[in-house]
Amino acid sequence: MSFPPVAEQLEVIHRGIEKIVPEAELKEKLEKSLATGTPLRVKYGIDPTASDVHLGHTVPLRKMRQFQELGHQAVIIIGNATAMVGDPSGRDEARKKKLSEEEVEANAKYYLDQVGKVIDLSQAEVHRNGDWFGKMGLAEVLQLCGKVTIAQLLTRDDFSKRMKAESAIFLHECLYPVMQAWDSVMIKSDIELGGTEQLYSFMLARDLQRGQDLPQQIGVMSPILVGTDGTRRMGKSLGNYIGISEEPYEMMKKFMQLPDEIMRSYYELLTLIPMEEIETILAGHPKEAKVRLAKEVVTEYHDAQAADDAAARWQKEIGEGSLPTDLPEVPVSRGQLNEDGAMQAAQLLKELNLVPTTSEAMRRIKQGGAFVIRNDEKQPIKDKAEWVSLENGLIVRAGKKDLCVVKIVD
Repeated sequence: MSFPPVAEQLEVIHRGIEKIVPEAELKEKLEKSLATGTPLRVKYGIDPTASDVHLGHTVPLRKMRQFQELGHQAVIIIGNATAMVGDPSGRDEARKKKLSEEEVEANAKYYLDQVGKVIDLSQAEVHRNGDWFGKMGLAEVLQLCGKVTIAQLLTRDDFSKRMKAESAIFLHECLYPVMQAWDSVMIKSDIELGGTEQLYSFMLARDLQRGQDLPQQIGVMSPILVGTDGTRRMGKSLGNYIGISEEPYEMMKKFMQLPDEIMRSYYELLTLIPMEEIETILAGHPKEAKVRLAKEVVTEYHDAQAADDAAARWQKEIGEGSLPTDLPEVPVSRGQLNEDGAMQAAQLLKELNLVPTTSEAMRRIKQGGAFVIRNDEKQPIKDKAEWVSLENGLIVRAGKKDLCVVKIVD
């Protein structure tokens, strides 16, 4: 096996990485790998607690693909056992919903289909940690638990916060980081990929590997990808995610709504564009930078033609103010209308689900963002109490992105 020079490998590995622990050992491992022709075993674990892979998940997966391209061995752990426990990382309380084995396995299969869009699965090892945890009896579980102290567990940030807040920590949650760390022992990992919130588990794995007379792994940790809201980490439950299996146009729309200040991290973590070129792109017009970013990512998970088509459609429908071609049709009961077939404006916007509350409807009307389109003529809604006559095919808009077609039903 031939590998690039160590300096070249380190340059690739360091891009988009927040922390490597312990960093000094990484060069040593790479040098030994180069000298012996032995690939490093690079681990990434996924708990299939949901079925969609979003761009936040792809950050460590993209790093794994880079390790593959450098000649190293990718090892994917499907956490079908740990998923039954639930990762407490970053949580203020215990996970409420417990998944069934069937749900976990269905999610795992869909996960792998999507992961195959990021890494070369044909050249990767894929293991389910239920293969070893499922064979453990009580004596073996107790023996594993005996390798970790309560004091060690309580140094974990999320457990420490919950202790101080007097929030419950359940015993099964304490097993999660131990199980994750034991995965590293079972597959003899040299490097583990993940987010910075995984530091505790990565270091615990080193302790367990040392106890088994194995070489200790190195944690290569990516920063957390901020969601489309620009503040919180990307997550489906927060509604601030971009899924890699979403339609190209849906991805394009979300990219174009990104706050300007998070563009640099998106370029660095989600593309291979050289950093010098990224600086040049970001120095230009933000809209053009977002189009370029969106096309890069959409091309990766779909194709170049789909990216071009999505960009052209966005420019026509939103960039130039044209109406989308696929407006949702929302039913309105005839019984909700007055005798003239009308409804008051603020209530209408809420009934059409264009706004979450009547007060938000009032705010948008006051700001001049609400209007109807009747016979291709735009008619502004000027007052919250204004009566709006409804008819089938009427287009109602409450701001830049929220609009629909009215359908009157009996």
